[in-house]
Amino acid sequence: MQSGASGPLRGIRVTDLTRAVSGPFCTMMLADLGAEVIKVEPPVGDLPRFSGPFTKDDTVRGFGGLFGSINRNKLGIVLDLTTPADREKLLKLIDTSDVVVENYRSGVMERWGLSYEALHERNPRLVYASIRGFGDPRTGRSPYVDWPAYDVIAQAMGGLISMTGPSEAEAVRAGPTIGDLYPSALSAIGILAAVLHARNTGEGQMVDVAMVDSIVSLCETAVYRYSYTGAVSRPTGNSHPQLVPFDIYPTKDGKCAIAAPTDNHWKVLCEVIGRPELAGDERTSTNGSRVANTGIVQQAIARWTAERTTDEIARQLGGRVPVGPVNDAADLFEDPHIRARDMLVAVDQPGGGRPVVVPNCPIRFTATPSGVYRRPPLLGEHTEEVLAALDGKVPPADPPEGDGRRSGQSPPV
Repeated sequence: MQSGASGPLRGIRVTDLTRAVSGPFCTMMLADLGAEVIKVEPPVGDLPRFSGPFTKDDTVRGFGGLFGSINRNKLGIVLDLTTPADREKLLKLIDTSDVVVENYRSGVMERWGLSYEALHERNPRLVYASIRGFGDPRTGRSPYVDWPAYDVIAQAMGGLISMTGPSEAEAVRAGPTIGDLYPSALSAIGILAAVLHARNTGEGQMVDVAMVDSIVSLCETAVYRYSYTGAVSRPTGNSHPQLVPFDIYPTKDGKCAIAAPTDNHWKVLCEVIGRPELAGDERTSTNGSRVANTGIVQQAIARWTAERTTDEIARQLGGRVPVGPVNDAADLFEDPHIRARDMLVAVDQPGGGRPVVVPNCPIRFTATPSGVYRRPPLLGEHTEEVLAALDGKVPPADPPEGDGRRSGQSPPV
């Protein structure tokens, strides 16, 4: 881990009222980029905090893998927002903040007297961001505004599941929680745009991202195909309806991806697999002809890949034709690209448990490095010092090393 925050958002304070996945991933991205993110949890903690998984040597169990993966680089405090006293403490924190992010159902913040309008009146420069299944009524009232939503709902209603899977008869949900993570990324973009506007004009505003809207935008190919041709996109497995070859192929020891839709890449691939005649065959010489005769192409490539290991294929095609192994989680830990780019980073665990590994921030800068510099907080770990600072009191001394409250230098991955 890095020794401290050094990203381009240093000096930006974010009050994080989010829970579950979509909101915490968004604020984690801001924290990775250097923002001071103060996560506010109820006394029972965020929903995934104690859900695991846990390492065998974790005796503290202050947070599990899901919570830990998306809440690094944050300070953590506990406030009971159902009580007036703690709502006042929150308001003092928001008065000092540039951004507040929440992902409660529509109407919850209003019932607590913490609506966008109330907070904007107190802090006109404040950027208020919300992530909900169907958006906020202020930017467009959905008939489903009161419906709760999770990743699978967003993937289903936004169109993603209808075009994902091995065949038309078997549509499936995408493995990663795209219905949570893509709205998170869009929210971070929106927040940064609104912060820039506030810096230039002094005017804060609301940033509203609906999970379903985000997935609709992600499914742009399905939308334009239907608009242009009336065709409804269906699952096509690993192939591409408009590009050939563009697929996953079997190898002697696994699978690999090969994409050679351009004439130049196709010619090279034909030479490597020992089928140079296919580059000049009218049935397979152009991408359009290959789409019409995909069976010929797929059979020729699959025969060649099935007789070779994934590594052999990568060595023969690498740098000449787009190719890559189908990595699982264990493979990521050994991949030379992942190592060279420092995309896996070890994070300390409280209570002396062994460090665990999480993905590093993929957004890189030459002058203001992003990255992981603080483990996720224990429940309420920083409540005393954060509230003391708001009251102008001297914060408590840093806890001693080794008590699980501070992160030292992690061993290399």
